[in-house]
This record gives sequence, C-alpha cells and structure tokens, in this order.
Amino acid sequence: MSQSVTRRQTLAALTASVGATLSTNSLQAMPAPTAQSPFTICLNMSTIRGHKLGFVKELEAASKAGFRSVEIWIETLQTYLKNGGTTAEARKVLADNGIKVENAIGFAPWIIDDEAARAKGLAQLKSEMEMLAEVGCKRVATPPIGAQSPGSPKVDLYKAAERYRAILEIGDKTGVVPQLELWGFSPNLSRLSEVMFVAIESGHPSARVLLDIYHLYKGGSGNTMLPLVGKSAIEVFHVNDYTANFTREKIVDADRVFPGDGVAPIRETLKLIKRTDQPIVVSLEVFNKDYYAQDALTVTKTAMAKMKAMVAGL
Repeated sequence: MSQSVTRRQTLAALTASVGATLSTNSLQAMPAPTAQSPFTICLNMSTIRGHKLGFVKELEAASKAGFRSVEIWIETLQTYLKNGGTTAEARKVLADNGIKVENAIGFAPWIIDDEAARAKGLAQLKSEMEMLAEVGCKRVATPPIGAQSPGSPKVDLYKAAERYRAILEIGDKTGVVPQLELWGFSPNLSRLSEVMFVAIESGHPSARVLLDIYHLYKGGSGNTMLPLVGKSAIEVFHVNDYTANFTREKIVDADRVFPGDGVAPIRETLKLIKRTDQPIVVSLEVFNKDYYAQDALTVTKTAMAKMKAMVAGL
C-alpha cells in the first residue's frame, strides 16, 4: 500500500514538473501583449469623393491602402442600391474588403424651425438610419443642415436640444446613434459651447458630439476647452489640417489638407481627447481638389501614411 502511494506521488510530481516546463516554454513562445491604440484610423469617403468611384470602388481603394474603418456617404450607398445592389450585397462587399463602417454622412434637416419640413426631415433620417442598420453602420452624422447657410435664423438652443432628443429616440428604435456635428461656418452649432449645450440639454444618454479639427478652427472654438467635453461624448473625431495661408474667416472646406501638411495643432488635440476605455475613431475628412486630380489609390495610400504618422506615439 505504501509503495503504491509512493509511485502515485512520484508520477504526480513528474507530471506536474513536465506540465510546468511545458507551460513556461509555451508562455515564453507567446508574443507579448501589445497595448491597444487609443485611436482607430478611418477614412471619410469625402477624401476620394471627387473621383466619383461609386460605393464598391471607394471601398476597394480604401481597403487596398490598408484602411479597415471608413465613413460612407449616404447618397453613395443610396445610388448603389438604386442601381440594383442590396443591403445584403453591400455587407458582403464590406466583409470582402475587410472594412467596418464607423459612421455615415447624411443631410436630413432635423433642426429647422419649419415644422412641416422638419417632419419630412425626421422621416428621411429614420429611413436612412434603417438602411444604415442593414449594412452594419451604428452611427450617422447630424449637422445643422437647413440652418447652416449665411443668413439662416438662429435656432433657439433649447428647441435644438428637444429636436436632437427626438432623433436620438429614433436612434433608440433603429440602433443607429445620431452624432451631433459642429459646423464652424454655420450660424447654428458653430461653437463647441453650442454643441455641448444641445447634447447635454437633450437629456438623452446616447447623446454624442462629432467634432473636427477644421471646424473647431473655423468656428473659433479651438481646442483649449476640449477637456471639458467629457471623453464619453466623443466616439468619432474628424481630422485634417490647414495651412498658414488662410485666416479663420477666409478658409473653406476645400482648403483642408492631409494631417501634417499644415499648422493645425492636431497631435495636441488628440492628446486632449484620447480615451483609455475605448479607441476614438479618427477619420480623415478633406475635400481637396488637388487630391481629386490624383489617382484614387495614390490618395488613399498617402492618407494612410499621413494618418499613421499623426497617431504615432500617442
């Protein structure tokens, strides 16, 4: 009996020893875990929109350059569907190219004072949200469209907050969250303080703001007060650059350039907004005619190189 126990004990000890050795060797062979980047690099299709490639070829150009996240334009997806494509086929195109749609750019007039026109805008937005949900997109940009032209009347911010809550409630039903977008050139929602007031006053837990290097500059807010925004309010952030050739008053959308090609405080801004709980989607949004004159793949590859340099070490 004692000999049997001794053998069992010996075998158990040998097994434990071998297991420990194998476990140690396996751990040594495994690559060390790497810290998650605080930023997800993304391409807004505005960057190659002037090439008029269409939904599929835009995604291919982005994928070939290494992008795995994009912002699509609703109009481009709608054209694809009108020409015979389906949302199921769109999902397959995305999967085949290894791409996730982080956000969509649309222009439904949800904020305007005209009640009848606003009702149509909400119906449009609901339809677009349902379409986006079918292709796997969970966010949509909602700028102050319809109230953005020079001379547009100022919208009462309390009413704007009520209207933003109304579209957030549509988002509850569709699974697509409207991102309240700041437009620096607009008479409405051109300032960081205005956008934050509307988001907070909406009283809805899903409220999110969509900010932009260029628009913060154009609207005069800058980046100084970004730490007060609250990290959870920003999921997508538009990046671009601007040169010293243009004053804030004179610069326009088409003057934006690749990150690193101008004087904008991009890296300083990203340090102010980066999160530790989840990556922020940093999406390149430019409308540069010089880029539109180049080969689309050249533009997307340049964009990827510029974006990688922008976030390196942050």
